[in-house]
Amino acid sequence: MDNGHKTDILISDGPEYYRVQVKTIEAKDENQEIENRWKESYVDVVVVFARNRTWGYVMPAFSANRRKINDESHQRFESNSRNEFLRTLHKVDIP
Repeated sequence: MDNGHKTDILISDGPEYYRVQVKTIEAKDENQEIENRWKESYVDVVVVFARNRTWGYVMPAFSANRRKINDESHQRFESNSRNEFLRTLHKVDIP
């Protein structure tokens, strides 16, 4: 539940806190676009899980209406590996 703030999870790496929006999609491929449903919110990071694949993406929240999932600023991970997800999360350049 995001309580109107579009935030599913609040995480911390120690001194910093990040608002995370989690999305699941029925993925055709990694070139498909994701619609920005967190516009004008305080979301810092979006995590996309493909329900029908073994991958996901971690991305900084963006202001465009749509963006390709595999945009160069997004980081791919294998969703069946917790350690890979955590490594990927730390690679994202959060403004």
